[in-house]
Amino acid sequence: MASLYSTFSCGPIAIRYLLDESTGQIGLELIPAGLEAQLATPRTAQPWDVYDASCADAVLEPARTVDPLVQIKFAHDAYSGGFAQGHTMQRSPSTAQFRFAGQTHESHRSHHSVVSRLQHPLDLELEHRLEWQDGDETLQVQTTIRNRGLTAVSLEMLSSFSLGNLSPFCPDDAPGRMVLHRFRSGWSAEGRLESRSLEELHLERSWSGSAVRTERFGQVGSLPVRQWFPLAAVEDQVVGVTWAAQLEWPGSWQMEVHRRYDNVALTGGLADREFGHWQKALVPGETLRAPLAILTCVEGDVDAACARLVQRLERLADEQPAVEQDLPITFNEFCTTWGDPQHDKVVRIARHLKGTPVRYFVIDAGWYKRPDATWANGHGDWQPSAALFPKGIEATAEAIRRQGLIPGLWFEAETCGEHSTAFSLIDHLLKRDGIPITAKGRRFWDLNDPWVRDYLSEKIIGLLERGSFGYVKIDYNETIGIGCDGAESQGEGLRQHLLGTWQLFDQLRERLPELVIENCASGGHRLEPSIVRRTAMSSFSDAHESLEIPIIGAALHRLIPPRQSLIWAVLRANDSRRRICYSLAAGFLGRLCLSGDIDQLSDEQGQLLRHGLDLYTQVTPVIKSGRSQLVSQHGLSWRYPKGWQAVLRESDGQLLVVVHTFAAAPDEIRLPLPGDRPWRVVGELTDAGAASVEQAGRVLHCPAAADFSGRVVWLKAG
Repeated sequence: MASLYSTFSCGPIAIRYLLDESTGQIGLELIPAGLEAQLATPRTAQPWDVYDASCADAVLEPARTVDPLVQIKFAHDAYSGGFAQGHTMQRSPSTAQFRFAGQTHESHRSHHSVVSRLQHPLDLELEHRLEWQDGDETLQVQTTIRNRGLTAVSLEMLSSFSLGNLSPFCPDDAPGRMVLHRFRSGWSAEGRLESRSLEELHLERSWSGSAVRTERFGQVGSLPVRQWFPLAAVEDQVVGVTWAAQLEWPGSWQMEVHRRYDNVALTGGLADREFGHWQKALVPGETLRAPLAILTCVEGDVDAACARLVQRLERLADEQPAVEQDLPITFNEFCTTWGDPQHDKVVRIARHLKGTPVRYFVIDAGWYKRPDATWANGHGDWQPSAALFPKGIEATAEAIRRQGLIPGLWFEAETCGEHSTAFSLIDHLLKRDGIPITAKGRRFWDLNDPWVRDYLSEKIIGLLERGSFGYVKIDYNETIGIGCDGAESQGEGLRQHLLGTWQLFDQLRERLPELVIENCASGGHRLEPSIVRRTAMSSFSDAHESLEIPIIGAALHRLIPPRQSLIWAVLRANDSRRRICYSLAAGFLGRLCLSGDIDQLSDEQGQLLRHGLDLYTQVTPVIKSGRSQLVSQHGLSWRYPKGWQAVLRESDGQLLVVVHTFAAAPDEIRLPLPGDRPWRVVGELTDAGAASVEQAGRVLHCPAAADFSGRVVWLKAG
């Protein structure tokens, strides 16, 4: 039977550790501070639906048990019962053999940590470190295993976090009240919220507790946001409390909702042997750290929980170069030249942008291509094309700087294309079963090879230094898949390789402290915290000109800070005023990135663009730091949306409202405004009638607009 072992406080979060002394298992429970009185007393025995509990050979399972603080599995141990093998490695005999050995709490100035130690008979030690700073509304978890014994052990699973006893506000198995929230992702379709009840997911406990129920999901490979974002939340909709967890890891990962008894656990970490082909031999004296996890618990819904996780990343973004602090506008020529940048074209556009609020000018893919190759399959040698840049690309960068702009350059640093010399350097490339891993004309550098590190340092950092580039776009357009050779398992080979990916980004920052780094992976396939916080901005998507751009941009407000979400606004010479407003307004959902026929716009189009750019520079404080509310009325389809959507973002007495209409646009839109104070309109971008405030400044009225129109309204309180 579990009892309360210790409690701590992280601002709005009450931290509780539950200990079962009979088994030595300790678990973590989080609740919103102030709701302790609403905790339910769990039932001590489960109801039997079929068998008579007095039957002599009946085995009574408990109603609720402690969810272990760390989930682990060794290859030499038996697997769990309850029909679990192949579906989950949780609650293994390996986990049960680790018993609670002690806990320490340390506070140093504003930093706090709770370290729990678990001990195994083979002299293995698990350390679970929970940390936070004063003022935080999230918790950071790091799990470490140390082999202090005399023999090696083979790991098949190690969790980063395990958040248990969901929901503590219900005495039984919480029928009809628990919902799992997670976020789907696909190429040019990132961030779709999926909310399903545990009943829909078939996660109701079995009548006797004999069977395990589990929903394990994640992704395998080196594109961590290829199918799901590494973020999940469980909500008790009756009491109105949501628990959320997020992983910081650029490779194979998994999360799992697991139950056998009344209580539910949300667990996550490295993809295990069953899911991610991962096995690790931990030799005597060796230490392994699982990926970092971020936890929160909020009295509110999934939006409230996501807002806390995003606000943490907003604070970390303050560590980026000083030039980033006012959120400069970017121009990227990719949708202008489509992989064929030339000195004269680039300089002509740069001259056109002189004197505008645009600050970054990025030369995208293709600057290296040979006559016999395209931008997509000729990269890896990183020799600027003499045909495209006859005076050298450094001269082009200098010409960009003379227009008052900061030049940027594109690299796909971790791969090489089939038409490059690098493609044949197989001794320095990743292999699987001894064969170079090849995916659609791409191969992958071995980032733990010293020769490769030196090569990339010279080719990338050297060129950036010689050309005085102040911005670099690091793209990544394929996945390694299940893993690579070089370690005990292909999954472990992948894990070790991706530590080299971190080292690549860290080296860029160390060598060039003021360099602005953009994270791109076919758009948004790397929108996970460990890469997001290492970079100034992330390409939100590869949706360059499609109609769903504002839908994706709005969805990502739940997942990354808008100040780091780089959104394409591609303008064409034949665009109507309505289309220009639609494209520009989407850029106000994050960091505005212009492209297209920017130097071919008419005077009228140019004036509309300049008005939009000036308005953008005025509202950047709201984009930089605020709280977002999404109102989605566009139906199920993102590709063929109908209706409208709005994003309201509030910060320090200012409010930014971005409205888009789609097919079958409404006659008018009325939006209740946040708070209990009146608002007034101080700026607007629209091709339709002006917006106004009604009902004493509490409701925004947007008059009728045509299908597929965009509107930006800037309001101030009072």
